[in-house]
Amino acid sequence: MKQRLPFVLLAWILADIYFFHAIATLTSNQFILWGYWLFDLLIALGFAVVIRQRRTNRPPGNSIAWLMALTLLVFVPKIFASPLLLLEDIIRAFRHFPPHSIWVSELAVLITAFVFLSLLYGMTGGRHRYKVHRLTLKFPDLPNAFDGFTITQLSDIHAGSFTSKKGVEKGVSLVNEQNSDLILFTGDLVNNVASEMDPWIDTFAKLKAPFGKYSVLGNHDYGDYTRWESEAAQAANLVRLKKVHKEIGFKLLLNDAVQVKKDGGSIALIGVENWGKGGFHKYGSLTKAAANVTDDEFKILMSHDPSHWEAKTLEHDKHINLSLAGHTHGMQFGIELFGFQWSPVKYVYPQWAGLYEKKGKYLYVNRGFGFLGFKGRLGIWPEITVITLKKG
Repeated sequence: MKQRLPFVLLAWILADIYFFHAIATLTSNQFILWGYWLFDLLIALGFAVVIRQRRTNRPPGNSIAWLMALTLLVFVPKIFASPLLLLEDIIRAFRHFPPHSIWVSELAVLITAFVFLSLLYGMTGGRHRYKVHRLTLKFPDLPNAFDGFTITQLSDIHAGSFTSKKGVEKGVSLVNEQNSDLILFTGDLVNNVASEMDPWIDTFAKLKAPFGKYSVLGNHDYGDYTRWESEAAQAANLVRLKKVHKEIGFKLLLNDAVQVKKDGGSIALIGVENWGKGGFHKYGSLTKAAANVTDDEFKILMSHDPSHWEAKTLEHDKHINLSLAGHTHGMQFGIELFGFQWSPVKYVYPQWAGLYEKKGKYLYVNRGFGFLGFKGRLGIWPEITVITLKKG
């Protein structure tokens, strides 16, 4: 991220300069022109304050999230307008640089306004615009008793980002309306600390499923992204988080497996701790988790990070029929229309949202229930997944 920061700042400055020319073409009001740069200065000062707080071990709280949201609102719309303004300058260069065209500047402002309003919606209505994704998967080795068995998957709750009790309760109610047999949660209950869940324990404890609720940990659940006064304090936080899972009625699987039984049949439910590619911690061990699972059992794996699938699961000596992951959030930004899917996160994670299949093994990547960083969602809406298992 530090290596990319100069390029991000350069793109911001260039977009700012281009858009300023569009504003200056449309008005000579000095209050507007000076105010344009003053607003940027205030954002920069805000980040300077947050950086100073972090260096002095003073937690910035939600201020960093709000600053990021404000930066996106100010910066991203200008990026979308910049190609039009750049094209105009290229044309002007062949015409000996006549004055900027008023209609081009007006069009640039309209583009910026549209993108701004879209982002604003994502930060308000988009964050709790829950979408139920339903799919039916057929397996020849599925036990007969589980033909028609339904699973609701949740992932990436990120309780520390929530501010609307009504919005969260709307999502929890929608989960219960699915009446699934089993609820599985694939990690990232909080952003950083277990106490973020305290206001939401009663809400998530309302989740119901006749065959139980099971969960695993995600990369944010270990408290690795905040400063602690000691290793003991971080360890105590993880102990508390594990208790929170129990308080909301979830059985936390830590490199372990359980049998889900129905009418004389059973399936193996395996849960690994977080395992991620690159710089992410690799706490998970599929070998340990599946040690007591027999080869002929139907297996469902919960593993937070989808990169675990290609790195470990596909080639594992035990056939994992279905893997469930989350982690990517679909970057909370993208396009999903008429079967077309795109998000910038696809260039980092080949499996970033939805269903994938290789060698007769399936992976489903949930887009996440909550949000992090960007305080909203746009195009990639918060997800509740309902999977129906069928024999065949």
